[in-house]
Amino acid sequence: MSANINKVILTGNLTRDSELRALPSGSSVLAFGIAVNDRRKNSSTGDWEDVPNYINCSMFGTRAEGLHKYLLKGTKVGIDGKLRWSSWEKDGQKHSKVDVTVDNLEFLSSRNNSEGGSYQAPAAAPAPSADSIPATPEITVYDADDIPF
Repeated sequence: MSANINKVILTGNLTRDSELRALPSGSSVLAFGIAVNDRRKNSSTGDWEDVPNYINCSMFGTRAEGLHKYLLKGTKVGIDGKLRWSSWEKDGQKHSKVDVTVDNLEFLSSRNNSEGGSYQAPAAAPAPSADSIPATPEITVYDADDIPF
């Protein structure tokens, strides 16, 4: 296979408010982090535990500018994008990191204005009771004699 695939799809909660800054080229970049839980079995207790993975993300351009004010700590989002590896040297030490360059972002919780900008998942509608659901009439779609086999 000669083609490489670099595609990431994640859902998680923002770990901090997004940070918008301008690049020297004049383009905007939005930086934020999300926490994505992984389930692991604790070897000493035998219980399953959620272990968070912290993922740094970035988004570029005018969409980044528009989303900045909505991407607040705790917001649940779904993202898809690609992995990007970068390296640099600081004080004689080499550093590197992998982050996600976001292509698409979807909000998975709605804004709760009474909480001063925090986000919460919308309340689920109550399930209808059995008495409130009308009986489905029996419908004959075809006659058994019409089947050709």
